[in-house]
Amino acid sequence: MILNTKNSYRFETSKIFNQKNKYRNLLLTLITTTVLTACGSKEETAEKQEYTLQNDTIVVAATATIAPKLKLEAVTNEPFQLELITAGTVKAIPNFYAEIAPPFSGRVTKVYLKLGMKTQAGTPLFEMVSPDFIDAQKNFFQTKASYQIARLSLKRQQDLKANGVASQKDLEEAETNFEINEKEYQNAVASLKIFEVNANTLVFGQPLVITSPVAGEVITNNVVMGQYIKDDDLPKAIIADLKKVWIAGQVKEKDIRFIKKLDGAEIQVASYPDKKIIGKIYHVDEIVDEATRSIQVLIECINNDHILKPGMYVTVKFIDTPENTLFVPAKAVLQYNDRSFVLVQLEKGKYARRYVETGITNNGKIAIVSGLKQNEIIISEGAFYLLEAK
Repeated sequence: MILNTKNSYRFETSKIFNQKNKYRNLLLTLITTTVLTACGSKEETAEKQEYTLQNDTIVVAATATIAPKLKLEAVTNEPFQLELITAGTVKAIPNFYAEIAPPFSGRVTKVYLKLGMKTQAGTPLFEMVSPDFIDAQKNFFQTKASYQIARLSLKRQQDLKANGVASQKDLEEAETNFEINEKEYQNAVASLKIFEVNANTLVFGQPLVITSPVAGEVITNNVVMGQYIKDDDLPKAIIADLKKVWIAGQVKEKDIRFIKKLDGAEIQVASYPDKKIIGKIYHVDEIVDEATRSIQVLIECINNDHILKPGMYVTVKFIDTPENTLFVPAKAVLQYNDRSFVLVQLEKGKYARRYVETGITNNGKIAIVSGLKQNEIIISEGAFYLLEAK
């Protein structure tokens, strides 16, 4: 019993000793944490005190650790030439392009045209016999005969009236009849001119001669001797003057603002990698293609060597006239609520936020459209250290 009491006493003593050690360790931990927290707060307070905000001006102490990290640079004008590259397609100019389709149905009796043949306006291409053209001739000659009769009748009534034989009523009827027949004759002559037919040399029954409406070159020929052509058939021949062509370039909606100042374009063809063709912007479409969100820009190019062929794909590089533009390093431009700004130096160690309108990015620099002036000093690198200034 005595032994058991001693052992129990020793166990209780050891338990109390362990609890004291546990409380002592906990106390040391709390003291250490408090000291470290106080030191961290002092360091953070010291860091925050490196720069302050006075009204709208950020003041950085000369002794601040971030001061050497702020790099300054003067804003300068740099000559810049915009280059916008897009795809394009070669097109024939409509005024220099003609699809040949006969106005009447008929059978081809003679063929003059062949691929590559040079033409002028009025050059015969082929002849055909057409019942409809025969009817048009018949109508012309009948109208012409009626016109001549009406003219003679009017002349006779005028003579009779002058001699007091005819009445005023007969003269007026003759004048009205003449005017009607004259108008019909003029219409018949005009309809023949549409088909390049000379009414003064027309012979009844002659074949219809299809002529070229434009000067150029035959680039498509599907006319076959003896074939019967309907008036609603597809064009049988194509004539085009390809000494000048259009390049239809597609410019994205967001880039169209740059096209207004462009006056030239460089055309590159895959089959002639060393050949560079310079063209001039001819027209900018007013309608946006809803499928591609792009706008068609037509460029006129001289094509004397016929390198550019309709339907060919090319690369278009729009070239702007060089202009002096303000550029700043991309790292100098910061964002706040979807607005861009830079920090401008007012004097040594003092900086103000300046909102700017930015333009294009080129070689790690951003163009400034408005908000800055030449020779102003800005923080070109390290401005993000001052973002939390309040």
